[in-house]
Amino acid sequence: MIRRRLGGLSLLVTVALLTGCGHVSDSPTSAEASKQGAGAMTGIWRSDGYGLVIQVNDGQAQTFETTSLSCMPEKPLARVPGPDPNGAVGFGRHDQPEETLRRTGDTQAELRLLGTAADIDLVAIPALPAACTHPMAQDPLTTFDVFWANLAENYNSTVRKHVDWNALRNTYRPKITAGSTPQQLYQIMIDMAQPLGDAHIEISGPDDDDFEGFRPGTRYTDGPGGIKKKTAVRAVDAHLHDLGVRDIRTWGDDNLAYADLPDGRGYLRITAFQDWDTKPDSYLARQALLDQVLDEVFSDAQVKSWKSLVIDLRYNDGGDDELGLSIAGRMTDRSYTAYTKLARNNPTDPTKYGRPRVVTVVPTAGRPHYAGPVELLTSDLTISAGETFIEAMMDRQPTVTRVGATTQGVFADNPDRALPNGWTVSVGNEDYIAPDGRNYEGPGIPPTTEVPVFTPDQLANHQDPALDITHNTG
Repeated sequence: MIRRRLGGLSLLVTVALLTGCGHVSDSPTSAEASKQGAGAMTGIWRSDGYGLVIQVNDGQAQTFETTSLSCMPEKPLARVPGPDPNGAVGFGRHDQPEETLRRTGDTQAELRLLGTAADIDLVAIPALPAACTHPMAQDPLTTFDVFWANLAENYNSTVRKHVDWNALRNTYRPKITAGSTPQQLYQIMIDMAQPLGDAHIEISGPDDDDFEGFRPGTRYTDGPGGIKKKTAVRAVDAHLHDLGVRDIRTWGDDNLAYADLPDGRGYLRITAFQDWDTKPDSYLARQALLDQVLDEVFSDAQVKSWKSLVIDLRYNDGGDDELGLSIAGRMTDRSYTAYTKLARNNPTDPTKYGRPRVVTVVPTAGRPHYAGPVELLTSDLTISAGETFIEAMMDRQPTVTRVGATTQGVFADNPDRALPNGWTVSVGNEDYIAPDGRNYEGPGIPPTTEVPVFTPDQLANHQDPALDITHNTG
């Protein structure tokens, strides 16, 4: 199952300055932000792209997921106490910030989602859309129409994948009737999404069914016929033991692991940028854990001892982009561009995008930095935040080597969007432009040295040619 970076847009939100690991250009100055106050955001705001409307009033932020046909409310978030140096107003649950809003002008503001790498532009509107003032019908045809509209108005890849979404609607909509069963409706949605081959499109259906689209020719993570994470990790650990490694330290429900290789290399494995079994299960808690782990792994003595550092992302099912920026910040003495984000912002024209947001890797202040050789191990099971981390390492000096197989090819934040009947669909609406100027959405990031990864023979016999290449040549 793909782990989404956002589990619903009203979840997991804050500002990058809380982590000190990344910077986004075009941010308002402190003077502009100083106009903020607890009531400064009161009003109704529409996002540029993303299909969001946010109503702020009486210490609450209520988000609505909108299309031209629908308006689905999320659970409201309460004002979180505490000042922010940039004047952002935090909202969340149980005193945990999940989003921040910051006014940047008389009718402009910005939304930051916790764990994501860039703000979302907001503009003030006079009233809620009419569709937000009454409940949606829940019948099969309405659910189908809202499903179609969510992708038609937000999805980033119908053009690049040569899929005519309007034609698919014309083919499948006549098959929906008031008597269509949940299973029939769900199968039609799957039939429409399948040609997109996109691991960031996930549809929750009846009886806890869950569809995930993967790029053709790639393998599923933990799904039917796929490779389970524990299977891959056990095989790699067995090979490490064969090499003479005796101490593999793990953190975050085993999603973070470190070992010293016998020849003086470091080995850091990251199998997810989320689901780290923190209490609470929040981005801030994950960031705090990561800071502790990185202080231990990137100690002054250790970074001076490494001949090189191997970072294993071959099984990484995504999570928070900001965590990847934190790790990159431990491996540079200079700031450099990680990637540029653009969000689709025209519901009728899938080629139109909003202003670019340049995301920067910033050296972590007051901590040792490793400036030596790095080898990244990648595969088709490197997904989402695992891929944005690779982009965040592309402009690092010295140049990073990539060994293994091409990544999955999904980068955008892909929040769950509610459907009228209670199901959800996740939709990516952003493009990430790598420092080399390329957009790897769809085809994925290729390795510089191609090596088969996690074949049946390798898994059964403790073989790991990708790790052996870095072990012998790095």
